[in-house]
Amino acid sequence: MNELIERLVANVGVDRMTAEKALGIILDFLSKEGPPDNVQILLERMPGAEALIAAARDDSGGGLLGGMGGVMGVGSRMMAAGLGMGQIQEITRETIAYAREKAGEDVVGKIVGAIPGLGQFV
Repeated sequence: MNELIERLVANVGVDRMTAEKALGIILDFLSKEGPPDNVQILLERMPGAEALIAAARDDSGGGLLGGMGGVMGVGSRMMAAGLGMGQIQEITRETIAYAREKAGEDVVGKIVGAIPGLGQFV
């Protein structure tokens, strides 16, 4: 995960803590909304993903933002972490590109295709 976090810091211009938080939010979302078999393959090929997901779940607090689902919920959680819409899109694109490198187009394509609204961000 360090490689992806460093890419986010360098390419998006966010600090490491924000990159970790945003990545955890995205991976948490994919793990909840994506096809379980494909998500499991992805997470296995991204060591450290489970720890980021756990941290993101701990931070959600379960309040209004934690309860909102779908792509809008992810966006709200990331904005609450201090990110603007442009940064959210860049982080999402970088994360999906990295996921494709690690798990392949077939796996990632099935995940993206199964989640309504995600395709417009990648």
